[in-house]
Amino acid sequence: MDRVGNQVLEILCGILTKNINLSHLGFVTFTYVDVAPDLRTAKVYYSVLERKKSNKEINIAINQKRKAFKKYMGPELHLKNTPDLHFFHDESLLYGNKINKLIHDIDLKNTDESDSEHT
Repeated sequence: MDRVGNQVLEILCGILTKNINLSHLGFVTFTYVDVAPDLRTAKVYYSVLERKKSNKEINIAINQKRKAFKKYMGPELHLKNTPDLHFFHDESLLYGNKINKLIHDIDLKNTDESDSEHT
């Protein structure tokens, strides 16, 4: 599945740059694809930088393009059936940023406490 998922991800990224324009939503990138064992469906995770719409609006807009992505992907994928695509916002970048901020805040607090002990 990983091989197929990576292939689908690579193809979708190419389609995003060549065939389907989503720039009105922000800077959309596909981050991960999870293909079902029967290869009939694929969950495609995306992230958006410099978003121009709400998460809900972005998700609706991207999922409205599912058939177009599938149409462009079919000839390049070389499988008996092209998987149905379902798009989901990838929360891992947001989660990672929150963790980094917490670590940074702890470091600042420790630095402030250390500085106050020395004065």
